[in-house]
Formats: sequence, C-alpha cells, structure tokens
Amino acid sequence: MTRKGRLDRDLFEGATINTPSLLATEDYLDALQWAAGIGGLAALHARANANTDVLTEWVARTPWVDFLVSDAAIRSNTSVCLKVVDERVTSLPEAGQAQFAQNLAASLEKEGVALDAASYRSAPPGLRIWCGATIEQSDLQALTPWLDWAFADCLAQRQIAG
Repeated sequence: MTRKGRLDRDLFEGATINTPSLLATEDYLDALQWAAGIGGLAALHARANANTDVLTEWVARTPWVDFLVSDAAIRSNTSVCLKVVDERVTSLPEAGQAQFAQNLAASLEKEGVALDAASYRSAPPGLRIWCGATIEQSDLQALTPWLDWAFADCLAQRQIAG
C-alpha cells in the first residue's frame, strides 16, 4: 500500500495490482474441477438450459412478463432478460416504466430472494436473472412465486388498479 515510502493513492482510485490473486487462481481451479466432476461442458450447457426452461415455463403462464428477446434461437440461456408487458405498466411514461422495473428488482433484493436482478442501465427496463450452470434449478423454481409477489407488491405500491 506504499510506494517509495509513501502511501500509494492510486490504489484508492481504482488502480489495480498486476499480480493476479492466488485466491482467484485457486477459485478458478476449483470451478474447473467442479465442472469436470459434473460432466464437463455438456453438463454445464444442460444445467443452463434446464434453468432457463424453468423461466420459460413460468413466462408462458404469466401474463405480466415476457422475454426481452422474443426469438428463442438468439436468447441467452444464462443472463435471461425479462420485460414487464402488463398494460398497467407499459402505459406509464418511459421513466415510470423504468422506475417500476427498478422497484421490482429492489423488492426482490429487500426480501433476499434475488440480488442484482435489475436490467442494465442502458437496457430496456426489466429484470435480468442469472440461469447459468452454477445456479440450482430448484432455486429458480422457488424464485418464480417471489417474482409474482414482487410484481403485485409494486402494483399495490403504485396503487395501479387490477
């Protein structure tokens, strides 16, 4: 944290150290061992596809939400992006729709059921749910009722009539 006997202020302004952390390297090696142990790349793909299928089935039966990317052939099976299609929300001004989506993600985070679920700042308003191989299918199954709860709660908070 010092350089030439003085505090290295660059470290507090985002400068990085060139040497990779050995902990990060060990974490990477552990992840590779885990992946190999479950069946390698084919198993990782299968897990991500099965996880995405959970959300696909939920979206098919849930009228207020849809995939941001409508074409399943080009839709991500890991970073699944969803949009609110309920007219009570889509009729809001763009800023109101964005705020609704932010509130939706914040409700999920407040309850401790989903972290960092808001869409990217430059993306259309919605949710982004990680469905990669490191996620358990049962966790996504448990998440979907919470998504419905958060939607209803955000509607109630805005006092939007059903």
